[in-house]
Amino acid sequence: MTEFAQFLGLSFTALLPLINPIGSALVFMSMVGVAPANVYKTLARQIAFSTALFLVAIDVAGAMVLKLFGISLPVVQLAGGLVLAAMGWTLLNQKEAAGAPDPSLQASDLPTLQRQIFYPFTFPLTAGPGALVVTLTLSAHASKGTLLHIVFAHLGVLSGMALICVAVFIAYAWAPKITAKISPSTAHGVLRVIAFVLLCIGVQIAWKGLSSLLITLPSAPR
Repeated sequence: MTEFAQFLGLSFTALLPLINPIGSALVFMSMVGVAPANVYKTLARQIAFSTALFLVAIDVAGAMVLKLFGISLPVVQLAGGLVLAAMGWTLLNQKEAAGAPDPSLQASDLPTLQRQIFYPFTFPLTAGPGALVVTLTLSAHASKGTLLHIVFAHLGVLSGMALICVAVFIAYAWAPKITAKISPSTAHGVLRVIAFVLLCIGVQIAWKGLSSLLITLPSAPR
């Protein structure tokens, strides 16, 4: 049980700032735009479930898949960081969205939005490259020791992920209400700040991966 509590706390505290449900919810709202409350709740439920499956798949088989294709963590960091930076750049230059959701809008747009559940709503918006790398690292640490240790450690990691996904559902489902008391200009400014931070995080992750790859290069002959 010690391993369970330890890895639950580790996974929750490590993934929470990377997934950042509240900040991601603002970006999510800007991408969905005007939509009734039931559309937000439906999308939030599906994104939370998709995020849970994504993180579990990485925890269970991520390291094996990377090994199978010969992909290193620095390459994942570089590629994923570039994707995240591109999303931040797009949001940073996006035109100001309209105000509050219009209840008269029909849910006919829901199928279109549902086709984006995994990309970009789950990856890289919710669980981006940083979350992927952290999950792979947690999985590697949880897979050491006796069989009982491994079982409880992975249960702790999965429980921490479940708590994060619950927070994602709450933040995404009530994103319009969270921002309802914020003026459009303030929400627009906050979104731009979050987009800039997203861009910086992407560049930081990409640079970390690139730095790790550059170290492996053979030194030039003198």
